[in-house]
Amino acid sequence: MLPTPGPHRAALITGASSGIGAEIARVLSSRGHHVVLVARRTEQLTALAESLPGPSSVVGADLSQPQERAALPGRVAELGLDVDILVNNAGLSTTGPVAAADPVAELNVVEVDVAAVVDLCTRFVGAMAARRRGAVLNVASLGAFGPLPGQAVYGAAKAFVLSYTYALREELKPSGVTATTLCPGPVKTGFGAAAGISDEDAEAALPKPLWVSAEDVAKAAVDGLAAGKAVVVPGRLNYAATAVYQLTPKRLLLPLLARSHPSLKKK
Repeated sequence: MLPTPGPHRAALITGASSGIGAEIARVLSSRGHHVVLVARRTEQLTALAESLPGPSSVVGADLSQPQERAALPGRVAELGLDVDILVNNAGLSTTGPVAAADPVAELNVVEVDVAAVVDLCTRFVGAMAARRRGAVLNVASLGAFGPLPGQAVYGAAKAFVLSYTYALREELKPSGVTATTLCPGPVKTGFGAAAGISDEDAEAALPKPLWVSAEDVAKAAVDGLAAGKAVVVPGRLNYAATAVYQLTPKRLLLPLLARSHPSLKKK
């Protein structure tokens, strides 16, 4: 269950400037939690903070930079807050074949989607366990359940997050702290456009019933975290897709995924 809100207790949300992160902040704020909003774009964070019903703090940080991640616990402590809820939502993706990829861009995905999750969990979870209260929500993807040609690094990064959070959850059981992985399917947040996939291409590649709004994803995420679920997959069809991902032989599934991925289609 979620820790009870308190005057010196907070929920820290990375990637909170837009999309799923911003909506999770809205849900947690509406439930009485002080939210600490973390992202690079402080203008968007400030605008979000002003629209929230409850107390909030804005902390600008680039999570691709280890030194900025390392400074976060101290910056939160200076606000007089303990992090009782950690939401590792910040993430990005590259698209296209590995053979044509930019090594710097690929490693940046690993830094934000993998290293930042490990870094922040390691820095904040120990204090949660010592207080015997807390909750961790790590955001992965439907792509965590199998390889993703066209987004090879992203799919592998999210598979790491899913595996890591399962293990973290088991380790934390004696302390009463819980850990949950959120695995959304397609969501209109601007994420795809940032990765180089247009909305039109994404909608053509993925059936309309799979799409879930950021608001619905956020509500499902917080409800699942409060219920102590191990994994939250918003949307019935997306949940069914996880079974297809896991049960279909890779020799049959991977060619299908490669043919349908917008970044691998021949122009």
